[in-house]
Amino acid sequence: MKHYKGEVSTLPPDKSISHRAALIGAIAEGTTEIWNFSAGFDNQSTLGVLQDCGISILQEEITAENGTVVRKVVIDSNGLWNLTKPEKQLMCNNSGSTMRMFSGILAAQPFESVLVGDSSLMKRPMRRLADPLRMMGAEVELSPGDTAPVVIRGTRSLHPVSYELPVPSAQVKSLVAFAALHAGGESHIIESLPSRNHTELMLGLKVENLPGGKRSVVVPGRMTVPAKPFHIPGDPSAACFIIALGLLSAGSEILLREVCLNPTRTGYLDILQKAGAEIRLENIRQTGGEKIGDIQVSYSQSMNPVRISDSAVVANVIDEIPMLAVLSACATGEFELHNAAELRAKESDRISAVVNNLERLGFACEEFADGFAVVGKVAAAKGRIPVESYDDHRIAMSFAIADRVLDADLEISDAEIIGVSFPKFHDIIESLEQ
Repeated sequence: MKHYKGEVSTLPPDKSISHRAALIGAIAEGTTEIWNFSAGFDNQSTLGVLQDCGISILQEEITAENGTVVRKVVIDSNGLWNLTKPEKQLMCNNSGSTMRMFSGILAAQPFESVLVGDSSLMKRPMRRLADPLRMMGAEVELSPGDTAPVVIRGTRSLHPVSYELPVPSAQVKSLVAFAALHAGGESHIIESLPSRNHTELMLGLKVENLPGGKRSVVVPGRMTVPAKPFHIPGDPSAACFIIALGLLSAGSEILLREVCLNPTRTGYLDILQKAGAEIRLENIRQTGGEKIGDIQVSYSQSMNPVRISDSAVVANVIDEIPMLAVLSACATGEFELHNAAELRAKESDRISAVVNNLERLGFACEEFADGFAVVGKVAAAKGRIPVESYDDHRIAMSFAIADRVLDADLEISDAEIIGVSFPKFHDIIESLEQ
């Protein structure tokens, strides 16, 4: 059995923060410099649609003294209404983050725009995008199934809103915040369960605690956004896959450097540590309002099954659930998840995707409307086993890790979809292989 040792200082820059830095730069006043911007397909889609709306963007790769290549993005903008009417449909490719969050900015622009995506994105629900923007005065049209294309007829006369998120969603919270920046008065975005708070931190927005554990993000209308530099830390969602590799492979020790440790992103580390995983956080510090640090991972022979049912926990670890499920199944033969119906509306139906693939590997599973359970391994899978990625980067990476740690031979369909968020996934794993 192979094992994996070494340091990883080249994790993908955080995808969520990269999206937001580019979008903020497009409506800021002045020149925004973004260091360590993500090269992933999704983040490049965000830069592409901004350029299609007339935003000046320069992108270059800079080699540091230690040989590390850093991507620098420079965005010039004259403020909130700096965009121009696009001459073509805005192609978001596979990036739901691009489509949803950019819609908030487009809703305030005095022209019509049309957002489209690849075959996967065109099937994903967009009603949650349209509802708050319509409340603010923008015209939004969806297909009969409430999916893309998303047609937005924006207006410079958006009015403020008090909007309570129906489900935890950092993307919807952010799109409302971006729209509210342009509105003629103060807006309040209320969430009952915490979601990623990068947008609030990066814009310096006030957050109020409300009765019942709710919180309100306060957005001043017609807010001037001064340009400032951003440095993007390593993506903790990408780190999850390398962590799983280290935990599952006998004799492995891996150190991941400069990882974002924002508490709204690291719930999966708490889950794994409680399950007995050998994970330590080191060199913790604050940079640009974000908590960052290093993650030390060691092979963990005796782990307990992972079980997740608390809605607040689910919201915190929604992107890491496929890898957590595969990790727990491989380590213990068990896993259980509830209150995660949101997973069915991701790049794929991730509940069915994980269950179908685990069953192909010989695991016994039970699927629920809002989750699933792995209840043991009933048969040893043999020979070449086809695994379906469902055009979903997180499904493809989760089972690529399974391929490394199980005594099986997996053939993952459309594995190149991994480039959506982790272009150097295989290179990093091979650099650690002993």
